Amino acid sequence: MSDRAILVTGAAGFIGFHVAQRLLAEGRPVVGLDIVNSYYDPKLKEARIDILKRHASFTFERLDLADRAAMKLFFAQHRFPAVVHLAAQAGVRYSLENPHAYIDANVEGFMNVLEGCRHNGCEHLLFASSSSVYGANTKLPFSVQDNVDHPISLYAASKKANELMAHTYSHLFGLPATGLRFFTVYGPWGRPDMAIFIFAKAIVEGTPIKLFNHGNMRRDFTFIDDVSEAIARLINRPPRGISEWSGDRPDPSTSSAPWKIYNVGNNNPEELMHVVSLLEKEFGRTANKEMLPMQPGDVPETYAEMEDLRRDIGFRPATSIEDGITRFAQWYRNYHNLDGRAL
Repeated sequence: MSDRAILVTGAAGFIGFHVAQRLLAEGRPVVGLDIVNSYYDPKLKEARIDILKRHASFTFERLDLADRAAMKLFFAQHRFPAVVHLAAQAGVRYSLENPHAYIDANVEGFMNVLEGCRHNGCEHLLFASSSSVYGANTKLPFSVQDNVDHPISLYAASKKANELMAHTYSHLFGLPATGLRFFTVYGPWGRPDMAIFIFAKAIVEGTPIKLFNHGNMRRDFTFIDDVSEAIARLINRPPRGISEWSGDRPDPSTSSAPWKIYNVGNNNPEELMHVVSLLEKEFGRTANKEMLPMQPGDVPETYAEMEDLRRDIGFRPATSIEDGITRFAQWYRNYHNLDGRAL
């Protein structure tokens, strides 16, 4: 792929920030796009962008994905050879409160990205999907060969829609597109609305941790560096379509079109209570635990089957939950200036 700049949307976000950093470290110029909304603390997003701006080969554009005219002009000006689309309205529970935000960003916004790629010579679109698309499925581990037709949140439905929209563009216009179903990504510079960040904040402040399903939850926690590694390996491997793909026995993860879906997880679900105990150890305090019933739109367990990613790019997640939590806690203490202060 050429040495022209790669677009990373959601560059002020958690995953987008780390992916942009990884690509810049490899010497690839990056254009980052983000609206920097207030879904969570914009100061955290601005701090991420400030770090990326230290790189001479990084350019930042503050732009709304749903602004059709501005997005059309933006893509025409840059003609990106590859697009890593990580911008979205995230969060399962927030989709119960503000459903229109998910249609604006995740459906309308993704439509504008697809059109930009289609008309401006994009050689590979990688886009964020989510483990949430598995919805009501109960067969574990979750496999990309399974049908995902029963979402249980609007967020999940919007991500399933992205997969279908991308396939349509791959089929009609030959746009190579790779969808990435992320599983509970965590690590330094993480999102404040995600469990590990919420738990750390509660432990430090001595406030209750809300443990849904009475703590009987398992998550395939995936460390951010492993996610960035998988994406970096995939950028130069656009799907080419499977000539022997059969509509009589359709594989939901592949196509005769240049389109592919991967799970990006740790392939090793962890008990939520174990994660809490690791955080308690890191911060030297016992959590005040509040046991609650299951939340609407949530599932008791996630577990990623990863064989396709291993086969295609030799990827295996390399970070244990113990190491990952230690690295997150070190960042959290530093970011909040906790070292040297009594907790």
